[in-house]
Amino acid sequence: MFTWICPTCGRECPPAYTECPDCAGKAPAPAVETAAAAVSTQPPAVPPPAAPRPAAPGIPTWLLSVVFALAFFGLGAGVYFVSQHFRNKSQAAAPAAQSPQPAFETPQPASPAVKQHPYLKYIQITGWRLLQDARKRPEIRFIVVNHSGAEIPDINATVNLRARAGTETEPIGSFSFKLPSLGPYESRDLSAPLNTKLKVYEFPDWQNLFEEIQIASPDAK
Repeated sequence: MFTWICPTCGRECPPAYTECPDCAGKAPAPAVETAAAAVSTQPPAVPPPAAPRPAAPGIPTWLLSVVFALAFFGLGAGVYFVSQHFRNKSQAAAPAAQSPQPAFETPQPASPAVKQHPYLKYIQITGWRLLQDARKRPEIRFIVVNHSGAEIPDINATVNLRARAGTETEPIGSFSFKLPSLGPYESRDLSAPLNTKLKVYEFPDWQNLFEEIQIASPDAK
């Protein structure tokens, strides 16, 4: 007759039993005790190592290089400008310490004084009127006034006309007249050909002209 051996206790069991009678009568151990025993048999858990703390962000190396380069450049520039300032100051003080040499001026010959005709302070030319004669040549009509209480004889004069706001070195026109005599406080209308390179309509207005009178005779004493 065949039997089978219990794998737990090693006892031979009849083939009619599906379980070992001895093992079936024994109650199984509580699961809690089995779990506790499993825990007690396990070695104590070792806590994992702490993760390293991230390092604080610092100044990049290239930025430090730029800062130090600028600092050295500024220091060198400051030393250079200070040295140049004291150098220029010392150079400026050196000529001042020397005694100035007296300047010798060559005396210029005195120009002879222009002798004014005595009638000039009494004669006035006024009332200019610029016209054209029958041959279309420029002509000027004017008034000669004697502001003196005495008669002025033999007036022979040349008059240059100039523009008040002009830059010309030469007069823009000139004319001459001759008057045998002019009584005290007397005035007389005269006319004369006008020597000029301008047309009559190119002349400035009469209020923008002034005259230069040169009396030729009689000779001043």
